[in-house]
Parts: sequence; C-alpha cells; structure tokens
Amino acid sequence: MEKWAAQELQYADLGDTRRKKRLISIVENLASQPSTSVPQASGNLAAASATYDFWNSPYFHPSDIIAAQAKSTVERIKEHPIVLAVQDTTSLDFTTQKAKKGMGYLDYKKSFGLKVHTTLGVSAPGIPLGLINQYVWAREEKNLGIAKERKKRETEEKESQRWLDSLSETQQQIPEDIQVVTIGDCEADIFDLFAQSRSPNSHLLIRGTHNRKVNYLEDKQRSGHPEPKYLHQSIREVKACGSLDVQVKRNPNHEARLAKLTVRFASFEIQVPKHHSKANPRQPVKLQVILAEEENPHTGVNPISWLLLTSLDISSFESAITCVRWYSYRWLIERYHFVLKSGCGLEKLQLETGRRIEMALATYSIVAWRLLWLTYQARLHGEESCESFLEEHEWQSLCATIHKKSPPPEKPPSFREAVRMIASLGGFLGRKGDGEPGVKTIWLGLRRLHDISETWKLSHQISSPIEPP
Repeated sequence: MEKWAAQELQYADLGDTRRKKRLISIVENLASQPSTSVPQASGNLAAASATYDFWNSPYFHPSDIIAAQAKSTVERIKEHPIVLAVQDTTSLDFTTQKAKKGMGYLDYKKSFGLKVHTTLGVSAPGIPLGLINQYVWAREEKNLGIAKERKKRETEEKESQRWLDSLSETQQQIPEDIQVVTIGDCEADIFDLFAQSRSPNSHLLIRGTHNRKVNYLEDKQRSGHPEPKYLHQSIREVKACGSLDVQVKRNPNHEARLAKLTVRFASFEIQVPKHHSKANPRQPVKLQVILAEEENPHTGVNPISWLLLTSLDISSFESAITCVRWYSYRWLIERYHFVLKSGCGLEKLQLETGRRIEMALATYSIVAWRLLWLTYQARLHGEESCESFLEEHEWQSLCATIHKKSPPPEKPPSFREAVRMIASLGGFLGRKGDGEPGVKTIWLGLRRLHDISETWKLSHQISSPIEPP
C-alpha cells in the first residue's frame, strides 16, 4: 500500500521535491484509512498539521495534483487499444457550513457549495484507469435563475461548455492511435458537442433525451429531400434487430427481475436546433442511434429505456450491444463520486475556503480512484497476486486475522481473495447470493487492516532477536 502512491505521483511537479514527498505521504495516509478524519488518518498532530498546511499552500494549484495523476492515467491508457472517457458532473454541498468562503449556489439559492466535472478513464472491460481531467467552479449568485433563458445563450456561456472542454482536453492528452469513446448521460445531449471537431479515433456515446428533428438517412437516399421527422418516433419505427436479457438488481422501489430489452439501431441526420445562433451556423450531424427498450415490463415498474447517440459505426446487433455495455460503465463515475463524498467524507471537511477544498478534492481524487480500481480489478483480474497492492506484513496479518491461524501461509493470496478478506473486515459476509464485495465494505475493511497490519509489524519487530554488534 505504501509504494503505489509514489508511483502514481511520479510526475508531480509542485516546485519543490519536499512538497512532492509530502503529497505522497498524505495520499498514503488517507488511502490506508479512507473513511476516517484527517487527524485519524495522519496518525499524529504533526502529520495532520502538515496536511492542512499543504492544502493551504500558495505555491502550487489543485490542477497541478490532478495533472500528475492524469499523466499516470495516460500511461495506463497506453496499454489499451480502446478507452472510455466517462464524463459527469456532481455537487459538493457545504450548506451547513455557513462560514466557508468561496462557495456558490447549487440547485437553489439557499444551498451552496462547489460544482465538479470529472472525466474518468475506463478500460473496455470496465476497470477504472484514473482521472483524465477535472473542473471545479463556484456559481456566482448573480447568475441564479438565468437557466430559464438558456436557449438564448451560446454553449460557451453555459456550464454545458465543460463537456466540450473536457472532450478537447481528453483528445490532447491521449495518443491519437488509441480509440477514445467519450460517454455522457442526458446532460451531454448537446448539439454543439456532436458538432465539435474530433480526431478520427475520437468518438461519442451519449444518452439522448431531446426529441430532435431528424432525417432517416435511408429515406434521404431514396427520395433526396424527405420530410424531417422526430427522433423518438423515428427510432421506434425501425425494425428490431434482436433482444437482450438484463438482470435488474433489487432496490427499495422494486424487486430484482430479469428484463428483456428490444434493440433497434439506425443512422440519422440530426438537424440543427431552431434556437441555434445564426451568427455561428452549424451543419446537420450524422449519428448512429440505438434504442434498448423494455417493451413488456412487469406491472408497477418503470420500464428500462436507453436511447444512445453515437458517432461509432453500428453495423450489427453485436456492435449495438457493445455500445450498450460500454454505456453501462457510466455507473463507475457515479460510484467514484460516491466514494469521494461518502467514503472519503469530502463534504465533512471543516476547511475554511473553496481553494482549500479544491486542494483536498485533488488529493482525495487519487484515493477515491484507487479504491474503485481495487474493487473492479479484483473482479476482472482476481487471479493475480495481492503483492501488487499489499506489503508482506499487510497480507500476512490479513490472513492470520481472517483464518485465526499463525503463522500465515508462505504464499500470498490472490488479488480476489485478499480483497474479499479486506471486505469481510468491513462487514462483507460473502454468502452465496452476495456476489463480489462493493467499494463501501472495502474502504471500511482497509481502515481495520491498517490498524491490524501496524500492530502486526510492531509485534514482529519487538519479538525479533537483536543481532549483536
């Protein structure tokens, strides 16, 4: 657990090597006990004070920390021919901390905090590779209510511009020979995003929400100038190409069920919206549209309906299903934000200013990614040795604690076995129907493992014979 932070932050340039060492130390402490307070994770008053001083430093910016992780993320991305760049926006709510400076309003006037827009790199099989970029801003109160006139404003004047900026930065950072698929939810259904110039290997996969005016390209080829139709009706008129069974997990609103999705896809020419500025004219955009819809849902449940717009070439049922599967990985960035807020307790930090919060966010972003990576790496590559993320005293003390047997085994457990044991320390029961552990039980387990492994190491140092001089 101690070596990875130095490797992850090898590209950090904070103007002084001592600051880089301090950052590595802070990340190690926070990652070993992610759900504890800063003083608890630091271990002593001096280390806690050093952490707070680091976040208050005027000599570097939060973007310098994010840039360091982004470079390590790109190095991991280079090992994959295809990478998914998943974008999403979240809010950090500090409404209860009235004295905090540098905050902006959130959903309404009486709530305030910061907005965060993140791009997370994900491999095609679904493993989080790290942050690619991140934007943080505070809304100004003078802009409260202007969303009502959003159609009258250019995209560059709206928060929607973050999607376009993140796409541009992603293209700049990732080598052109790697295929990059930018994924976004309904908030990314922006015509200017579809119309933005992209490199040949850069594609979009966006969940649609607007009922846009379209031309079905086959109709256009036959008649030359067909009457424009609307997207929602037009895609449903396309003949289904197959069906897909999806296991829907139980939640407080419905029981677990097997949903059968009917899949359709077709190419459409998306027309320029009427409200689009004439001063900045655009041309229609050709996109592939996929509809995966539950046509005969169980009584009393909301049917699944995914309308996906993509620049990828969709020529078969299999390629359509691949896009549906890739879009399902958008869930990972929601889990990432969940880890930041619930696991790392970012919204509980009693820091005085927005800038210090940004510093803490940049630091915790590394910790949150690492927790998410552990969770999914164990599921997809669990046969590897746990030595890639645990020191010897950590896996030995873990095995001895779980199996209640000493000495521990000579051979370290696999990645999956170690993660399951860590999760069991956090409350994971491992019953037949429980599946693989989630990120919450893992972060709770890591907190306990830290105490166990430190005690183990200390006891073995004390019991070791002292060599004569």
